[in-house]
Amino acid sequence: MSSYKEKVIIVGLRTADQTRHFFEESMLELSRLADTAGGEVIASLEQSLDKPVAATFIGKGKLEELKSLVETEECHTVVFDDDLKPKQLFNIEKALGGEVKILDRSGLILDIFATRARTSEAKIQVELAQLEYLKPRLSGMWEHLSRQYGGSIGARGPGETQLETDRRVIDRRISKLKDKLAKVESQRLTRRKSRGNEFRVSLLGYTNAGKSTLLNALTHSKAHAEDKLFATLDPRTRVFRDPWGHKILFTDTVGFIRKLPHDLVESFKSTLAESVESDLILIVADAGHQALKDHLKIVETELRRLEIADKQKLLVLNKIDTIDDFARLDLEREYSDAVMISALQTDGIDKLLEKILGIAGEAVSSYLVDNE
Repeated sequence: MSSYKEKVIIVGLRTADQTRHFFEESMLELSRLADTAGGEVIASLEQSLDKPVAATFIGKGKLEELKSLVETEECHTVVFDDDLKPKQLFNIEKALGGEVKILDRSGLILDIFATRARTSEAKIQVELAQLEYLKPRLSGMWEHLSRQYGGSIGARGPGETQLETDRRVIDRRISKLKDKLAKVESQRLTRRKSRGNEFRVSLLGYTNAGKSTLLNALTHSKAHAEDKLFATLDPRTRVFRDPWGHKILFTDTVGFIRKLPHDLVESFKSTLAESVESDLILIVADAGHQALKDHLKIVETELRRLEIADKQKLLVLNKIDTIDDFARLDLEREYSDAVMISALQTDGIDKLLEKILGIAGEAVSSYLVDNE
């Protein structure tokens, strides 16, 4: 297998409403995303402005600096930490000479999802998100072509016609993909109904928080777990049986990340519907991550977007094997209701299961009382 890694330069814009800490974490995460996509970050460029520049995002002077860096490093891929508008993308490509591949964060995340999609459902979801992402950028692509070739022989007048044709093709494909997803969701709903009144638990959290490892620890299964961003795209449900024969269904699904593309969340709603119908949501977080508070805020934001923020939740602080006793005491004081575990070393798993079984027992008792 080839060990070649594509050279990448990452570019970040820190606006007035961002703290230095948030910005640095976002850039570090962008670097990890590039690595996950098979790239090697060889340089980083930062700009500070009150807000993005409408034409070039980072400003003409900084764009010249980027061009010089690209030429010096002989790099052909540049990734921006925020979404670029079609006009900005066109102007940046033009300034860098047209031979440099320009991506924004959403484009990079979609690329990663495309390589990670394994099941037919995941592939449909990713393609749908990519087309929704591409559609508003078509006008910029055709503006680029009309400026480059407009008025020349064989290139007079096709721009708007071709743009509308492309839009219709994409709209038809989007419609077909949505129909396919609707059928998949109908099948999933049938499966969920067949599970009866079994207690259902969803594992949600920031990407790479250890959800898949926790699923394995809770259910003694062997779900794929990897120290990579977005190692899991497809929902995986495993069964836990207590000594009395009661069943609890645990479901692990795609993780969240800051600046997660809206189109991607919309496309994966059928997958995340497992969480909507869960009786309990385990919020799994990396106890040792310096951006823990940011991660928890982002997860809470996504739960509100999915309209499941009011569901019963239990915070699970994972990877406690990566912190010292003093840090653990601080976390225990700040998050007194959380359960501390190390899924990798199975430390605290029994305590977590005891708590889940207690919640499940209360839910079953309430159900019986309500239906007497």
